[in-house]
Amino acid sequence: MIITGLLTGIVFGAVLQRGRFCVTGMLRDIFLNKTWRGFTALLILISVHAFGLTLLTGTAVLSPEISDFKPVAVIVGGFIFGLGIILSGGCASGTWYRSAEGLVGSWIALLFYGLSAAAMKSGPLSGANDWFKQWSLPVTTIHGALHISPWILVAVLWVVTFLLWRHYHAKDAGRPKVDLGQSWYAKPLNMNIAAVLVGIIGTVGFVLSANAGRNGGLGITTPTADIVRWTAIGDSARMNWGTLLVIGLLVGAFIAAKSAGEFRVRVPDAQTATRAIWGGIMMGVGASLAGGCTVGNGMVETSLFSFQGWVSLFFMALGVGAGARLWLKPKNAQSREPQQPQTYSTEDSVDNSVVSAEDKVLPSFATATGAVALKTKPQAKDKARALGGGRYALDTLGAVCPFPLIEAKQVMAELEPGEALVIDFDCTQATESIPQWAADEGHEIRDFHRSGDAGWQVTVVKDG
Repeated sequence: MIITGLLTGIVFGAVLQRGRFCVTGMLRDIFLNKTWRGFTALLILISVHAFGLTLLTGTAVLSPEISDFKPVAVIVGGFIFGLGIILSGGCASGTWYRSAEGLVGSWIALLFYGLSAAAMKSGPLSGANDWFKQWSLPVTTIHGALHISPWILVAVLWVVTFLLWRHYHAKDAGRPKVDLGQSWYAKPLNMNIAAVLVGIIGTVGFVLSANAGRNGGLGITTPTADIVRWTAIGDSARMNWGTLLVIGLLVGAFIAAKSAGEFRVRVPDAQTATRAIWGGIMMGVGASLAGGCTVGNGMVETSLFSFQGWVSLFFMALGVGAGARLWLKPKNAQSREPQQPQTYSTEDSVDNSVVSAEDKVLPSFATATGAVALKTKPQAKDKARALGGGRYALDTLGAVCPFPLIEAKQVMAELEPGEALVIDFDCTQATESIPQWAADEGHEIRDFHRSGDAGWQVTVVKDG
């Protein structure tokens, strides 16, 4: 029966990749873009999942095991995890599916995520893990502590979610749809639809997991650690429903990315690789302390209305906010003096053949960057190349999300009304975030087209 874990993972990974579904971006947008639109999609997921789990638990189909609340471990772990996903550029599931898109930085983060999680769960850091978890409160669920039916919490959650959805649905009404002329299978999946599908997948997955002898829902951290432990010591017990789930996630996301022309190997620069290492370590440590990641805690435990789930999600959000403030800053404008190019043109990136000798990058691979600088106020226009006629070109190829949007916002702020910014990027999430930002600010999307595998160009005209 554990083969159902693989099949569930394949569907899960495909939906995540096509929906650009990453909790990091949802939480990050609250602080960077002052919008709860992405978080609304997360609430849709939790609402669907909570309905399914409450129904199945009430009819005795499922008997979820919920641990006593360990406040210190959950608070500290959630915050550390939030910091880590900012450094690594994606949450646990996001790091898996971005690895399937060819981001080597995500491969690095994934490796250190698995290693640190294994060290915390059964390795040299297990003592620290136990120490933080020694403080425990004899409470599990919110409805249990309040002595109310869980259906009351389901109803409240659905009402709040519906009001938020209606607000953004009305705000987005009448906005032109971006159509890149792709086949149906290559079109991005609406994030809210993806949220509903993930909620259904999570509910069905919980049943399939329980039938396979693993009484738990979707999870990423322990299965990732189990893959490391199985690889290291060959313990067959580590190859279970959960490990097949994350393997399937990678396979499904790769199939989805490859079929949509969104797979391309991108090698990170030294700074981005270093950030990925530290981000992966913090993800593994934080998720182990908190008892779960953005899937285990942020999707499953919240749907069970456990204190662990909602408190950890809150502190993950605080960690994301702190990390965004610390590390998500635009880099300084490049000097206009002649120098070796630091970015690629669209043609160069698609061809994957132009790399400076100083960059020391293997040929036929694009370089993924996430470089940031100290808080200074450079002339943002200096980052863009003047094309004449009030048009400027911003090359963010290789920059991991959210940097294409951060750089675009900074340059656009210095343009005059009616001037246009032509943005080249290869971050899949930016295919949604840049048009959405432009619409929210009242800017016009004049042109948006593919420029090869995992490459796009969009022209944004500043609102006059």
